[in-house]
Amino acid sequence: MNENKGGRKTNRFSKPASKLASTDSYPLVLDIEDFKGDFSFDALFGNLVNELLPSHLEEEIDASEGHGGNDVMPNGHLRTPSDTGKSAQGLSSPLFPEVDALLSLFKNSSTQLIDLRKEIDGKLYNLKKEVAAQDSKHRKTLTELEKGVDGLFTSFARLDSRISSVGQTAAKIGDHLQSADAQRETASQTIDLIKYLMEFNSSPGDLMELSALFSDDSRVAEAASIAQKLRSFAEEDIGRQSMTVSSVVGNATASRGLEVAVANLQEYCNELENRLLDRFDAASQRRELSTMAECAKILSQFNRGTSAMQHYVGLLPMFDLEVMNADTRLVLGDPGSQPSPSNVASGLSSLYEEITETVRKEAATIMAVFPSPDDVMSILVQRVLEDRVPKLLEKLLMKPSLVNPPSMEEGGLILYLRMLAVGYEKTQELARDLRGVGCGDLDVEGLTESLFLPHKDIYIEYEQASLRQLYKAKMEELRAETQQSNESTGTIGRSKGASLASSHQQISVTVVTEFVRWNEEAISRCTLFSSQPATLAANVRAVFTCLLDQVSLYITEGLERARDSLTEAAALRERFVLGTSVSRRVAAAAASAAEAAAAAGESSFRSFMVAVQRCGSSVAIVQQYFANSISRLLLPLDGAHAAACEEMASAMSSAEGVAYKGLQQCIETVMAEVERLISAEQKATDYRSPDDGIAPDHRPTNACTRVVAYLSRVLEAAFTALEGLNKQAFLTELGNRLHKGLLNHWQKFTFNPSGGLRLKRDITEYGEFVRGFNAPSVDEKFELLGIMANVFIVAPESLSTLFEGTPSIRKDAQTFIQLREDYKSAKLAARLSSLWAGSS
Repeated sequence: MNENKGGRKTNRFSKPASKLASTDSYPLVLDIEDFKGDFSFDALFGNLVNELLPSHLEEEIDASEGHGGNDVMPNGHLRTPSDTGKSAQGLSSPLFPEVDALLSLFKNSSTQLIDLRKEIDGKLYNLKKEVAAQDSKHRKTLTELEKGVDGLFTSFARLDSRISSVGQTAAKIGDHLQSADAQRETASQTIDLIKYLMEFNSSPGDLMELSALFSDDSRVAEAASIAQKLRSFAEEDIGRQSMTVSSVVGNATASRGLEVAVANLQEYCNELENRLLDRFDAASQRRELSTMAECAKILSQFNRGTSAMQHYVGLLPMFDLEVMNADTRLVLGDPGSQPSPSNVASGLSSLYEEITETVRKEAATIMAVFPSPDDVMSILVQRVLEDRVPKLLEKLLMKPSLVNPPSMEEGGLILYLRMLAVGYEKTQELARDLRGVGCGDLDVEGLTESLFLPHKDIYIEYEQASLRQLYKAKMEELRAETQQSNESTGTIGRSKGASLASSHQQISVTVVTEFVRWNEEAISRCTLFSSQPATLAANVRAVFTCLLDQVSLYITEGLERARDSLTEAAALRERFVLGTSVSRRVAAAAASAAEAAAAAGESSFRSFMVAVQRCGSSVAIVQQYFANSISRLLLPLDGAHAAACEEMASAMSSAEGVAYKGLQQCIETVMAEVERLISAEQKATDYRSPDDGIAPDHRPTNACTRVVAYLSRVLEAAFTALEGLNKQAFLTELGNRLHKGLLNHWQKFTFNPSGGLRLKRDITEYGEFVRGFNAPSVDEKFELLGIMANVFIVAPESLSTLFEGTPSIRKDAQTFIQLREDYKSAKLAARLSSLWAGSS
């Protein structure tokens, strides 16, 4: 449907635009074509009434706008006031005037539709009759065609059967003819072979009376084929005769006759083979590939051409003696010079590239000449790996003695191992390249492995011996450096306070890192030489054990040397311990020497702490190396990983034992200096100042200040070197020793109240310092010391109340109370005896 200017839709069913007056004036004409395509009954009936109903609606809308008080009737029409009256009077005009027009329109449309249906029914009837007639005719035609096709199939079947019969007959005739021809050909060849066999059987060593075939150069291939057939036949016959136990003279004669033929045939074949080889060599010199190919094809009949293949490979220039000598010079350099692994690697790369390129060029010739090129390539590559390469490796890899190994100046065992790794790796690359070029069925990898089996069988022993040699050489180097340093600085007669530890070799993390680098290199060779995971794991464990032994021995000896410094410092202190009755001059000299000994002790303390710190760093390096590089390689071997962990713990336990002893010595060194300082600096008047009316001194005593300053200075190294539980244990032990030493020291003095205040100030100073130890037990002891110091401050009558909250310190408090200046004058012993008895 289309849309007109007024917005209404029209289609092919629309009527004239004027208002319908009757169905006769404007008949509705329907056509069959109107019902084809996208037909819709809704559209048909909608267009029948659209011209009547919209006008009626518009009239009602206009009427409603002209009369304001209109009502709406139940059927949807408007009702005016006048209409109300008219309806009451029974007005006869129709409420829906278009009804008559619509009924007339529908009747007309129904009539036309009925006529159309009758017309269509007539056409359908005629079409059905026509289709039935055509269908009957078509079925008749198909029946006749089926009969004709069946007849054709029958005729074709008879024809096929006849053709098959004729073909079988022809095939049988052909087979008979072919068999007869083959028999004739065989008989003819047999006659010729018998004739040739009789010629070779005439007399031993007589080859002059042979047929022209065996001397004609143009028929060499045919002669070779016939000679091989005759020799095979004769040799088989002799074999059968030798297996048959018979005393018949005729048989023996026949056997002897064939033996003569075999001998003559062998002589002729040898002569012919040599002649072909000469011709092959001449063609090879001229690079006549076609002639070479012809000779090779003929020679393939003699022992499958093996002699020709070997002859060709043997005459190649790449196997000349001069070429092999040049290989040695390229890889090893001039005679007498010591080659380096890098130079050897470069030389081997160049040489093996040259060999691969030569083999590749020869492969092109072999493909063009020989009927079995893979066999020739197998022989060529085998000759390379069994002749040229081994002669070079023999000079390169001279296995040193483990009993008397070469010195490090000569390269040591490590040079042999590095050369072995370079040679193995480069030769493996050569094998892969040759496999890519082509080598037939030759096991190139297995052949390459066989070249290194004498070295790989005892490889791990050389690796371990090399690591031991490297360690020994490194230790000698470090000792020489230390000795030279001592001689240059003059270790004898050093000035006061010089370090005793400077004359000893200190642990170096760099050296341990070098141990690990050696081990990494050895592990890389283990990975290169060990193809099986279990073998690799066993070799890796053996090599890693060497590292554990080296690190353990090195750090243990380093800690022992650091301990020796502490021991020397202790001996130096003991040397200058004087009695009480000495002259002032001697005492001054002793005090100066004691200062020097104290400086030596402090330096030794620092040196040992540095050694402990480097020892910890070294162990961490080994542990990280084990976790990153060794652990995964040990997993394929059952128990290897756990065993290596145990070995690592065992190796480090010796160093831990030495470190523990050294830390104990460090505590002794510190406490010795603390005791020296407080003994030298502490005055009796520090805790028993005169009551002269001067305000008491609230500063720490000089002895306390000196001790705290010394401890702060010397323990800085300990705070840096120690970590975790080791640090906590060391500082706790040192704090306990300091507490005990101070208690013993203070028991030598007498205290008045002002002295008690001074003591309490010292205890506070010491307590603040040890609080940095983070040791709760030590902090508690110094807090109790502060409480006990109150016994010197309070009045005698208040002493009993001091320990009500801390009964645990009463025993030490009894000792402290006896140090009061008024202990006797105030009769404190009698006063407190009842208190102690009651509390017990």
